[in-house]
Amino acid sequence: MTEHTEIPIRERNIVFIGFMGAGKTTIGKLVAKKLYRDFIDIDQELEKRHNRPVPQIFQELGEPVFRQMERDLIVSLCTNTRLKIISLGGGAYLNEDVRKVCLSHCIVYFIDLSWESWKERIPLIIDSRPILQNKTLDQIEELFLSRKSAYAIHHSKISTNQIDAETAAEQIVESIKLAWDLYQPNRD
Repeated sequence: MTEHTEIPIRERNIVFIGFMGAGKTTIGKLVAKKLYRDFIDIDQELEKRHNRPVPQIFQELGEPVFRQMERDLIVSLCTNTRLKIISLGGGAYLNEDVRKVCLSHCIVYFIDLSWESWKERIPLIIDSRPILQNKTLDQIEELFLSRKSAYAIHHSKISTNQIDAETAAEQIVESIKLAWDLYQPNRD
């Protein structure tokens, strides 16, 4: 597919961005099921392709190598596939190439969660997130807030502070279907 090919909105991949542990994978799987699309979690896909968990990739190869592998996979999926639901790792969208390809080839949803709501999840996720290891709560909050400016560049967002994953998925599907009808109505 060339850069100049305009992908019809109904065929675009839908990409979920947001901080680690915000619910991108949980919500993404629900949206995929509702829209009859395949779901791809970038971290899980990298683990499959490299036969080791993300924390091990981080430890053995280092963050720069991991980020390059992550970037290459995302760029490939966004430019060479259609009709997928893709959940990005929390740090992936900080990469300018990733942001550009997602925004130009996909529909980007920001799963927004406040710091107060998110920090309640730390005990559930800290062991599986290498970037959080050996950090104080203040350092984690600084990381959380520093990523907000990258996440602010999206097509749509949903705040999940007061709603569960099922409700979030329903609202996202409704907004996607509305966008499809507004920007590319069916010509039956």
